[in-house]
Amino acid sequence: MELIYKIGISLFSLTVRFASLFNEKAKQFVGGRKEWKKTLKNQVEKDARYIWFHCASLGEFEQGRPVIEEVKSQFPEYKIVLTFFSPSGYEIRKNYEGADVISYLPLDTKRNAQAFIDIVKPEKVFFIKYEFWYFFISELKERNISLYIISAIFRENQQFFKNTFWGRWYRQTLFKFEHFFVQNETSAQLLKNIGLNNISVAGDTRFDRVAAIAKAAKKIPAVEKFKGEHLLFIAGSTWKPDEELLIEFINQYGNAKFIIAPHEVSSANVNRIHELLKRPAISMSKITETEIEKYEVLIIDSIGMLSSLYQYGNVAYIGGGFGVGIHNILEAATFGMPIVFGPNYKKFKEAVDLISEGGAFSIDKYSELEQLFLRFISEKRFVNDTKEITRKYVEKNVGSTKFIIKKVFNTANHLD
Repeated sequence: MELIYKIGISLFSLTVRFASLFNEKAKQFVGGRKEWKKTLKNQVEKDARYIWFHCASLGEFEQGRPVIEEVKSQFPEYKIVLTFFSPSGYEIRKNYEGADVISYLPLDTKRNAQAFIDIVKPEKVFFIKYEFWYFFISELKERNISLYIISAIFRENQQFFKNTFWGRWYRQTLFKFEHFFVQNETSAQLLKNIGLNNISVAGDTRFDRVAAIAKAAKKIPAVEKFKGEHLLFIAGSTWKPDEELLIEFINQYGNAKFIIAPHEVSSANVNRIHELLKRPAISMSKITETEIEKYEVLIIDSIGMLSSLYQYGNVAYIGGGFGVGIHNILEAATFGMPIVFGPNYKKFKEAVDLISEGGAFSIDKYSELEQLFLRFISEKRFVNDTKEITRKYVEKNVGSTKFIIKKVFNTANHLD
C-alpha cells in the first residue's frame, strides 16, 4: 500500500506541474516549493527551539491562529514554523507576524519529510483540523516528536473507518498522533471505535478566534450614521443567487436598511448590484459622512471590513448557501445576531447547531426569505430572543484554545 501511496503522490506532482503551465494557482503551488530546502535553511535559526503548525489553507489557519498566538504569548522561548499546503492560504498569510518562519509544505515523500524535519527540528507539531500526510506523520513518530491535531472533525465515510485494504492501511496513520482534540462527540466515538483513546472533545478554536475579532472590532462612524435608528440587515460574503433574493426584497420593502458585502468586490460586480437596486444605494468607497443617512443600501466594495461591520447589525444573512456551502457564520454570531443562509449548510456544525437551537434559519426560495425578513422587521421580541440564542451559543463554545494549551504543555490547572 505504501508503494501505491508513493505512486499517487508522484502522479499528483506530475498533474499539478502540467496544470501550472496554464493555471495561476497551480503555478503558485509549484513555484512556491522550488528550492524549498535552501529557503527554509535560510529562515530557520540553528539553535532556536521550534513548534510547527501546519494548515491546509486559510480556513484552517484561522482555526490554528488562536493556538499559535497563545503559544507565542505563554511560551516565548519557542519560535513558530507555519506551513500551508494550498497557495490560497500561503499567499494571503505569508507575512503573518505571529509566525517566525512561513513556508509551503513540501510534497509528502519520505525524503522531503526527513529533510524538512532535519532542518526545523520541531519539539512539538500541530496539524489543524485534517491533513494526514503519511510520510511526515511517520517520520515524526519515528523521531518521538509529539504530533497533535486540533479542531479535528471526523465523518463515518472517511477512509480511516472503512474495512478495505486502503482503509486499514491508512488508518494506521491515526495511531501515530500523540493526542486528538476533536470538535464533537461523534468524532471522538469514531476514533474510539477503531481502538483510539487519546482523545479530548475540545470544541472548535474558531470560537476563540471570532471572540477575539469581536473584541478588536474597529468603530466605523459612517456605518453608525448610516444605520441611525433603523433595523439593519448585513449580508456578508454574498454571491449572485443570494444577491438576487436580497435585492428582490429590498426593492419591495423600505422598512429597514441593508449592507451588502459581496464575496466578489470587483467594480463590475458592484456595478451589477447597483443596477439591480431600485432603492437609494451607495458604495462604501464613495460615501461622505454628511449624507450617508439618506441611503437605504450600503455596498461594501473592499475587503477586510466585514468582521467589524457585524457589530452594527441586527440580522445577518451569510452568502454561499446556494453554492458549495455557506461562508463563516461565527463572525456574525459572536455579536449576537439572528443568522439566515441558503440550503447548503449541512457540512457546517455551527450552522446545524444554531438551526436546531433556533438562532439560525435556512431559506430555499424568495418566499421563505420574504416571510422571515418581514417577521424580523415587525417583531422586535423575535429578533431579541434569537440574538440571545446566538450570543449564548458562542459564549458556551469559547475556551478550546486554553484547554489545548493546558493539556499539551501541562500548565497549571491542567484539565484532564
